[in-house]
This record gives sequence, structure tokens and C-alpha cells, in this order.
Amino acid sequence: MLQLFTFLLEKFSLLFNFKLFGSSWSDGEDRKGHAPRAPPQPLRRGDLLEVPRTLFTHFGIYLGDNKVAHLIPDILPVLTLDRKLIGSVITNKRLIFGVIYRCATVRVDTLEDFAYGSNILVNPMDKIMKDQALANEDVAKRAEKHIGATPYSLLWYNCEHFVTDCRYGCAASLQTDKFCKCLKSIIRDQRCVAVTGLLGIVSIICYGMAPSTTLPTILIPFTLWMAG
Repeated sequence: MLQLFTFLLEKFSLLFNFKLFGSSWSDGEDRKGHAPRAPPQPLRRGDLLEVPRTLFTHFGIYLGDNKVAHLIPDILPVLTLDRKLIGSVITNKRLIFGVIYRCATVRVDTLEDFAYGSNILVNPMDKIMKDQALANEDVAKRAEKHIGATPYSLLWYNCEHFVTDCRYGCAASLQTDKFCKCLKSIIRDQRCVAVTGLLGIVSIICYGMAPSTTLPTILIPFTLWMAG
């Protein structure tokens, strides 16, 4: 039992220490008082900007004149065509419903609003990506072409996919890769078989012997055992 508890604690800590991907904006009143932290070097049009947040890292493309293009989940483009309303500050409710509905918008905001008081890293992925960065002007133009409503996927097309597609010509997300590796390590851990089997037995005891409880109790541990 102690081993089972240790296993659960270990896996939950892995997930909570992992930075989620995407973007999160607070309501307008929560954004006050966050002074922007300028990058160490002057920004150039087409630079890839990265800002760490509490649970994730957010990305954008610098367009010059203190403007940044970035992808963020937003439900409002589905509900209205009013550009003024869509251009207003994205609240948490708009963001959450955008994630659920899988709808986002590539919008242009000021550097201060984009950074939200965080340190700005400039072109940090140039040393990581295998593909060379495109010319800065081409990067900016590619970002500007995407401005407006766009499909969204937390795993397969988020803000990091957007900027890597603009700057390197191929959409990729290191945060997604990290999450998938973490999930794979959990699935392949044979202790998952014991955990799911135990939960299945508990469900049978609580809800009785039925196909809805018996089949998952057998199939899920068996699938995890085969995957490991």
C-alpha cells in the first residue's frame, strides 16, 4: 500500500511540475501593476519572443513598433464579428471556452500586455530547433498573414506551434513533446496496472458486477500491461 501511495505521489508531482502549454490572461483589473521587463537587447521585427508564466510558457512574434502577434484561445470570434469587441482584453472565461471549443485568435497586442510583467527571452529556440530561422522580415509577414480567428488544439496547435511555423517553417512544440514523454512514462510504468486494477475492483464493490464496471477492470490494466 505504501508503494502504491509513493507511486501516485511521484506521478502527480511530475504532472504538476510540468509547464502546461497555451496562454492565460487575467481579467483587466488583475493586469494592473505589472510592469514589463524589457529584453536585454533591442528587438527586431520578426524576433521570436518567449515569456515564462506560472504554469506554461507563452510565445509571440515581434512585429515592430512595440507590437507582438501571438496565438491565444478565444471563444469570441465564434460568437461575433465585432472586431472592437474581439480586440478587447481576453478574460479567463473567454480563454477557457476557447480551449473547450478549440477556437483561438492570432491577435496583435502591445509588448507590455504580451509580457504581463514577465522576463522576455528573445529567439531562445534558435539554438534548439534543427531548422534554421527564416529572414526576420519573412517571419513577421508570415505572422501577420495568420492574424484573425484560427483553429486551436492544446496539444497539436498552440502558441508555440504558431511561432515555430512562422520562424522556422515547421510547426513544433517542445512543451507538447515534454508532456507526451511524461504521459508515456506514466503509462509504461507497470505500477499503473496495479493502480487501475485496484480502482476497478473498488468500482465493482461499490457499483456491483456489471459490464460497465467489469470490462474496464479487465481491459484497462491489460492494455497498460501490454503497453509496458
